[in-house]
Amino acid sequence: MALRSLLLGCLLTCCIAFPAVGQDFNQAKRQAVSLYRDHPVTFYCGCAIRYEGKRMLPEWDSCGYAPRKQPKRAARIEWEHLMPAWEFGHQRQCWQQGGRKNCAQSDAGFRQMEGDLHNLVPAIGEVNGDRANYRFQQWNAEANQYGACPMVVDFAKRRVQPPEASRGAIARAYLYMAQRYDLRIAEQQLKLFNAWNKQYPADAWECQRNRRITQLQGQANPFITEQCP
Repeated sequence: MALRSLLLGCLLTCCIAFPAVGQDFNQAKRQAVSLYRDHPVTFYCGCAIRYEGKRMLPEWDSCGYAPRKQPKRAARIEWEHLMPAWEFGHQRQCWQQGGRKNCAQSDAGFRQMEGDLHNLVPAIGEVNGDRANYRFQQWNAEANQYGACPMVVDFAKRRVQPPEASRGAIARAYLYMAQRYDLRIAEQQLKLFNAWNKQYPADAWECQRNRRITQLQGQANPFITEQCP
């Protein structure tokens, strides 16, 4: 009986740990390109996105964006992991043995986390690169690095203050990833995300996106679902 319970527990853990539909980062990016045709707006800065075939390009004038340092990278859209690959990857053995590249090649669980659409958003490439794997925080910083885009990156202290419009979605992505994949989040970060989740509820697009992703990969984000009609 004890053995049966142990095996059942293992099976349940496996079921909880991974999406119903396995996919890698490249597959997820292709799906995301189609997904965001219904809402062609960059995540942090709110810039309109222009589609040229399968390419997605940010319209700087639509949001007052000004490149900080890398205009070439700022001219393209990149898929940002709200919980960085480093944060969910370094907790796995594959990362210790060869970093992200090794995990993507050898670890199916990592590939599913890397390709989970609930954690992916379109961002201006320069902003994605500047954010790196810095933690989200809130300290009433003045936003002036990217023109009118209200994003702040503190390189010295390795922290990011995201715009208010993105904070709720960030929180729910983090809480989902932690619950879905049994990942550790620092206590201070967890308190912040729980606060943002309540302070900045899901809007109509976040609810629609959640439903669409559920259809694509078979798993909803419950932190969004509970806030949607």
